[in-house]
Amino acid sequence: MKSKALNSDRREAREYQTPSSGIFFRARKVLYEKKSAFQSIEIIENDFYGRVLFLDGLVQTTEKDEFFYHEMLVHPALACHSRPEKVMIIGGGDGGALREVLRHPVQKAWLVEIDQEVIRACEKFFPWLEEALSDPRAELAIADGFEFIQRTTEKFDVIIVDSSDPVGPSAILHDRDFYARLKKVLKPDGIIAAQAGSQWLHLEEHLKKASFLGRLFKLARFYFGPVPTYPVGTWCYNFLSDRIDPLAVKKLRIPAGLRYYNEEIHRASFALPAFFYNQKSQKSRKKK
Repeated sequence: MKSKALNSDRREAREYQTPSSGIFFRARKVLYEKKSAFQSIEIIENDFYGRVLFLDGLVQTTEKDEFFYHEMLVHPALACHSRPEKVMIIGGGDGGALREVLRHPVQKAWLVEIDQEVIRACEKFFPWLEEALSDPRAELAIADGFEFIQRTTEKFDVIIVDSSDPVGPSAILHDRDFYARLKKVLKPDGIIAAQAGSQWLHLEEHLKKASFLGRLFKLARFYFGPVPTYPVGTWCYNFLSDRIDPLAVKKLRIPAGLRYYNEEIHRASFALPAFFYNQKSQKSRKKK
């Protein structure tokens, strides 16, 4: 996998989503380009998508379509919880998830991001991050998410996992040990919402996670939403809890001003496509 999106003349940025296909962006202007201690960071200006952030050559967010991802990552969990006072976000250095969390009546929201350079770049080029961090309820922790949850003394109502895809170095944030440790810092009636990757391209990884998440949590559901610039266009998330079923909550608390998420989308997003359901059922039968 290449670590940069920009080509040699810096006029175009490409992400190969499979070995033979992907997405490209004409770069009207290169706004930021730096190699941090953890990854390559690139931000370009595109005529249609506006500002686009790449980490190690992969699209993380664009001004045009980021609301699809951030609203679906955050609001299903926050809308279901009756009193989401303490919220932790692991990853999410672009600030979109924090912005959405702060739409709710939370008392405190921790943004745990490993890479200080991502924060610096996004504060400059994605203004919503600076605005969110200026909220007195927000606290930024520059730390490894896995290490942070091992040393924190807090217990959280909602945990949002805004990690990279379930491949490469970020694979540790998708394994059983990580989720077992997350559960230890989650309140008994808490909820974890986690991005899980491409609905289609990461199908095998979803099925592997389903097997251990179903044993760790009494309620472990997948849900889906569109993200036009992400691989294959439909994204997968995990909703995890011991007490709260997202399809049994009668009254969702949905903030005003959202662009995609609403009550109808909430219900529909938990429906499994036939290919996903069939694969999941086949894997379950093989284990019996």
